[in-house]
Amino acid sequence: MSGYTRQEVAQQAGVDPDYVDRLVELGILTPDAGDAFSPGDVLRARWVQSFEGAGVPLEGMAAAVRDGALSFSYLDATAFDRFAGLTDTTFHQLSARTGIPLELLMVVREAFGLAEPGPEDTVHRNELSVVPVIELQLAKGFHPVVIERWLRVCGDSLRRINETETAWWHSEVMTPLLASGMTEGEMLAAQADLGSQMAPLREQALLAIYYGQQEHSWNRETVEQVEGALERAGLYRRLRRPPAMCFLDITGYTRLTEERGDAAAADLATRLATLVRRTSQEHDGTPVKWLGDGVMFYFRAPAAAVLAALEMVAVVGRQGLPPAHVGVHAGPVVFQEGDYFGRTVNLAARIAEYARPGEVLVSQEVVDAAEGGPVAFTEIGPVELKGVPGTLRLHTARRLA
Repeated sequence: MSGYTRQEVAQQAGVDPDYVDRLVELGILTPDAGDAFSPGDVLRARWVQSFEGAGVPLEGMAAAVRDGALSFSYLDATAFDRFAGLTDTTFHQLSARTGIPLELLMVVREAFGLAEPGPEDTVHRNELSVVPVIELQLAKGFHPVVIERWLRVCGDSLRRINETETAWWHSEVMTPLLASGMTEGEMLAAQADLGSQMAPLREQALLAIYYGQQEHSWNRETVEQVEGALERAGLYRRLRRPPAMCFLDITGYTRLTEERGDAAAADLATRLATLVRRTSQEHDGTPVKWLGDGVMFYFRAPAAAVLAALEMVAVVGRQGLPPAHVGVHAGPVVFQEGDYFGRTVNLAARIAEYARPGEVLVSQEVVDAAEGGPVAFTEIGPVELKGVPGTLRLHTARRLA
C-alpha cells in the first residue's frame, strides 16, 4: 500500500481525525511528503491514545520523542503488521449481513481479550477472519453455545501462551539488551527486529504443536468409533469402565510460599508440572489445569490413574520436592470449555485433601474398576470428608513388587 490518508488512520486506529492532527503537530506522527501515513502510524495513533488513557501525558510522550528518550519507530517492524486496525463495519451491521447472532459475534471480541463491544462498535480486521468458520458452523447446524465455548477456550489458551511469551521476551530479550548498554530507544528497535525474525517461526511452531495435539485427539476419538462399530457388529466387547479424576497436591505449599516467597513457589510449580506431565501422558492421562500447589488430571481408565499417581508421587519425592499426596475417584464427568465438572471431580478433590503426604488415596469405585492390575489396596475404613454427606470407603494404593 502506498500510504493511508489522515481519515484512514483515524478510522483504523479508532480515534478522531482531530487527534491524528494533534499527533502530527506534536511530532509523534510524521507523514511523508505526500501527506501519506504508514501502517505503523495506525498503531502509533492507537497505542498513544491507549497510553494517554492510562494516565501517560501526551505532551510528555511528545517531548520524550523530540529529545530522543522515547521512540515509536519500532512499530514499523514487520512483526507488527499482523496487528490489523478497525474496519468501518459495526457489529450490528456484520450480524445483519452474515446472519450470525449479535451475541455470538460479541464473544469473538471476548476471545481476542478485549472488553465486550456494543452493537455500534466497529469490528477489528482480524476479527473478520473468525467470521467464515462461524458461518460454516452455523450452516451445518452447530449450536451457538458450542461455538461460544470453543471461542472462549481458544481465547483463554492463547492468552496464556501470549502472557508466557511476553514474560520471557522481557527477561530474555529486552532486559539483556538494556544491560548491554543500549538506550531505551535502541533496545526497542533491536527487539522489534528480532521479533520480526522470530514471529513466523513461533507461528510455525504453534501450528505444529496444534496439529500434533489434534492428531492425538482425533486418534482417540477414532478408536472410540471403531470400538463402537465392532461392538455393534458383535465382533468386539469393550470393558465398561468409568473415567477417573485425579488431584495431586504438594504438601506445605502455602508455608513454602510464606517462608521463601512467590518466586520460589512459582519455581516449585514449574518443576512439578515438568515432572508429572510426562508421567500422566504415559498412562493416557490429561493434565486439565494447574492449581499452583497441584494438578488436576483426567484419565480414561481408573487403573491407569492409580499407576500414574503412584509414579508421580515417587518421582516428586526422588527430585527432592515437598511430598505429594493424591486423591482419585471414578465416575461420570461433564466436559465443558476445556474443563471437567461434576460430583466425581469434587469427590476426587476432597479425597486428595484427606490424603497424607506421600499417599495415594482412592475411592471404592476406583478399587472396583482397577481389579486385577499390578496394584494393591488397603481399606482405611469409612471416612467423613469435608463438605460431603455421609461416609466414603477409602483405600490406600501401593504398587505390587
